[in-house]
Amino acid sequence: MMNRILTINAGSSSLKYSLFDVENDKVIAEGRVEHIGGGDAHVASHASAMRDVLNGLINNSLLNQRELMAIGHRVVHGGEIYSRPVVIDAEVVEAIQRLIPLAPLHNTINLACIEVTRELFPQVPQVAVFDTAFHQTMPEHAYRYALPENCYRDHQVRRYGFHGTSHQYVVKQAALHLDQPPEQLNLITLHLGNGASMAAIKNGVCVDTSMGMTPLEGLMMGSRCGDLDPAVPFYLAQAMNKSNQEINELLNEKSGFMGVCGVYDMREVHRRVEFGDEKAKLALEMFCYRIRKYIGAYCAVLGRVDALIFTAGIGENDVVVRRRCCEGLDAFGIKIDSQLNEDSAVAIQQDNANVKVLVIPTDEAREIFEQTLVCLTPNKQ
Repeated sequence: MMNRILTINAGSSSLKYSLFDVENDKVIAEGRVEHIGGGDAHVASHASAMRDVLNGLINNSLLNQRELMAIGHRVVHGGEIYSRPVVIDAEVVEAIQRLIPLAPLHNTINLACIEVTRELFPQVPQVAVFDTAFHQTMPEHAYRYALPENCYRDHQVRRYGFHGTSHQYVVKQAALHLDQPPEQLNLITLHLGNGASMAAIKNGVCVDTSMGMTPLEGLMMGSRCGDLDPAVPFYLAQAMNKSNQEINELLNEKSGFMGVCGVYDMREVHRRVEFGDEKAKLALEMFCYRIRKYIGAYCAVLGRVDALIFTAGIGENDVVVRRRCCEGLDAFGIKIDSQLNEDSAVAIQQDNANVKVLVIPTDEAREIFEQTLVCLTPNKQ
């Protein structure tokens, strides 16, 4: 009986997987492979990691052709082509390949994993769940950059947004918590982890998001700089005698927390703050300040905000960041209760606050699972 769906979420140096029992709606196996590729690699490539994962599940009698209903893959970039999950065929593979210039590292990795799973399970439907799809509802005035028309028309330069599976999942969970349909809610979602992004949700759909054509734009992150004067890369390339590739690495891998205080993990930033490290204090203040600016901007975009949602590693667990991100926002109706925040309750706003502030754990594997299931069985929508 085909009653299992495998989800694959491949990152730049990791691969996460979850095996769901559809009938009982539960996870029966999950895991993560770290340090893939690079100098300190435990596994040479994502293709090798994917084979190891599948062979491990098969050898432990958790996976076979007869029981596997589908495999759902997170694919980072779907461009303007895909606004919903799709069953992967030769045309979809070709489209993902064409989009590689917009996400050279991630789409290449996603395709490598898809190739292995299709090879080992050729009869099993494979579904692509695109990170960018949730943000395809943005209006043109929000996703276009103020560049000549041909930059958009011929080269697809526009805002796409990322972390879509996470933003979409927490919107649905917030609607359940607030006991209202998503289409009646205006929300600001904050996916705060090593990668960080925010989204403005109006009547249940995304109308703006902080990441742009690539995940580099927007908030300050673990190793990404976030918003930056566009002239800075040109200036640094000349002043430091750096190539385009070196500047790209500087902005994506050596900036953010890493650039300001020398570490990329927020837990280590806090540890250094406790010991009086001024650079760590600056990094923390920069991070929270930029988030407050985006909250204010999205309040203006939405007009009415029903709830602010914190999710992902920092958003779900960092009491200090949540408090500092909400400081001084009383005029917007955002006021958090210190004790509820310390307790990491689901709702942490004060009783008299106009805007709910929710802490909702994200579950991208479940979102990929649910979107894969809907893609195969549209009547479940």
